[in-house]
Amino acid sequence: MSTRALRTAATGMYAQQLNIQVISNNIANLNTTSFKKSRAEFKDLMYQEISTNPQQETAPGSVEQTNAKIQVGSGVKASSTQKMFQQGDLQQTGQQLDVAIHGDGFFQVRKADGSFAYTRDGSLKISSEGSLVTTDGFIIEPGFSLDEQVLGISISSEGVISAQEVGENNVELGTLELAKFVNPGGLMSLGNNLYAETEASGTPILGQAGHDGFGELQQGYLESSNVDIVEEMISMISAQRSYEINSKTVKTVEEMMGIANNIKR
Repeated sequence: MSTRALRTAATGMYAQQLNIQVISNNIANLNTTSFKKSRAEFKDLMYQEISTNPQQETAPGSVEQTNAKIQVGSGVKASSTQKMFQQGDLQQTGQQLDVAIHGDGFFQVRKADGSFAYTRDGSLKISSEGSLVTTDGFIIEPGFSLDEQVLGISISSEGVISAQEVGENNVELGTLELAKFVNPGGLMSLGNNLYAETEASGTPILGQAGHDGFGELQQGYLESSNVDIVEEMISMISAQRSYEINSKTVKTVEEMMGIANNIKR
């Protein structure tokens, strides 16, 4: 029984250690553009049934069968980490290539190997070939080509990109598509502000900004992290206290085992 209690308390310590890691990652990315905080989720482990005395006398000479049982749990384990995709605050930068999504949706980018990834980081750049790319050089779909004649770029709230060229009026280059998912929380984080689709997220649904539930684009803005530092500090204190209580459980069980050993002597 004592060893079971030790293992149970140890699972609680492991769980809170992982919880602290998730919280610390949230705090570390407080100033990361478009970062979405994570939440650790847990579930209880298997239970062992311990039967009490199956026979209980109810009257002289009669015995009634009962189903009285005791269920003893074996601890906790981490089940998943859930991304929280609440909207972050929009910060004005004044840069014409900074674009924030106000509402649902992701920018679709094409990686070097031809696969697709998704991001809400709208700090766009122009590559040496004149393509509109992310900070890491990934092409923004559906692909836009600019030349040295371009003086400025205008991006409407619906994603229509227009270029101001020398001696000409604005030239429309195309429309910036957005992608959304039935379950964005199921996306897999790749780092570098990128996400990849999974079976849990479902396939991407492409559409135009400002239509059919897609968010609008805001040129000259960037989306901030959605991490609330006060909320994370409260969660950290709670996790620390839970870890401390589980460690005291281990100490208490050790003392009980010591008392039992001394009785045997």
